[in-house]
Amino acid sequence: FPSRIRPATMAESTTAGGTLPASLVDALTNDPKTWSSAPGLVSVAQVTPPGLELLFRTAQDMRAAVRTRGGGDDRLAGKTLATVFYEASTRTACSFQAAVARLGGRYVHYAGLDKGGDGGEDLTETVREIAAGTSAGGDFCDGSGVGGGGSNSSSTNIKADAIVLRHPIKGSVGAVLQSSGIRPIINAGDGTGEHPTQALLDLFTIWDELQLQSTQSQRKRLVVVLLGDLKHGRTVHSLAKLLARAGLDLPITLRYASPPILAMPKAVQDVVAQYDNVTQETYDTLDKTVLEDADVLYVTRVQRERFDNPADYEQVKGSYIVNRELMKDAPSSTIVMHPLPRVEEISTDFDDDPRAAYFRQMENGMYVRMAILALLMTKDDA
Repeated sequence: FPSRIRPATMAESTTAGGTLPASLVDALTNDPKTWSSAPGLVSVAQVTPPGLELLFRTAQDMRAAVRTRGGGDDRLAGKTLATVFYEASTRTACSFQAAVARLGGRYVHYAGLDKGGDGGEDLTETVREIAAGTSAGGDFCDGSGVGGGGSNSSSTNIKADAIVLRHPIKGSVGAVLQSSGIRPIINAGDGTGEHPTQALLDLFTIWDELQLQSTQSQRKRLVVVLLGDLKHGRTVHSLAKLLARAGLDLPITLRYASPPILAMPKAVQDVVAQYDNVTQETYDTLDKTVLEDADVLYVTRVQRERFDNPADYEQVKGSYIVNRELMKDAPSSTIVMHPLPRVEEISTDFDDDPRAAYFRQMENGMYVRMAILALLMTKDDA
């Protein structure tokens, strides 16, 4: 891995979700103490290339522990993770809950789906109440043990040692981190802003599937196609920036393929443009030109809930469908990824193709989140 990585050329403080305090940019390094003392993880701009190496090596250790022993360890015994979700989630919430359980901890879940707040004082106060172990008036489920079983209750007296927060307003998680005093807070998605843990598991999957960690790699460049709703897709916002700043020691081509009204935001492209080893290309069609040398095809769904005008959604839904016929134009070594859930953008007839990496990607989510929780919630006293 060190031979395939170099220091990022520039540390950006402007993220897709807002402005990150300068003290947090490039703050998470290969020193575990920078993680255990961190206020949280709200943006990919916090993680340095050596920090990625530490995280990915830790995730590999977590995967080996789960596969060989059926679990992780008990380093988070006695600790509680609060998953606080103001938007519906199954995969991300369950992934974090399984991760903390695998490390011996427990979780409480708060679903504030009808209490969106405004990203300011009300949200901050709610998070403080949850962290303190008092009722926030929402729907709680507390769980412990591998598998995350729990019982519904209207209140809880379990103090949270860390908060995983998802909220529909862009920049809201960073605002809570700066104003609440709660540590650590992990961004599980803030509207159309960022989804850093998804981007980290996505990059881990690319790194692992394409063996970028190998010192024997003969790869000359990396071509990544980002397809679908690039305007609203926080996963692709974070991944594009993370690929650019990861310090991979090879040229990277990012191809943005979407309907014109769903193009990658200029703010994201401006961040990526700061890195001289990255080329950005834009397409509104998906054909052989886009796919013929692609290493990664990253597909996102068109999200109905992000559209103010239903007519706009109807115009673009189903614009691109990945299936066996389309993938004849792609190399046999291409991997196809998707943050899931999908609607119709990847046909199920492609699921048994070896290039379909999205279920392996989903499994990697637990290992990477186990690594994130272990690094953020375990105090390093050495």
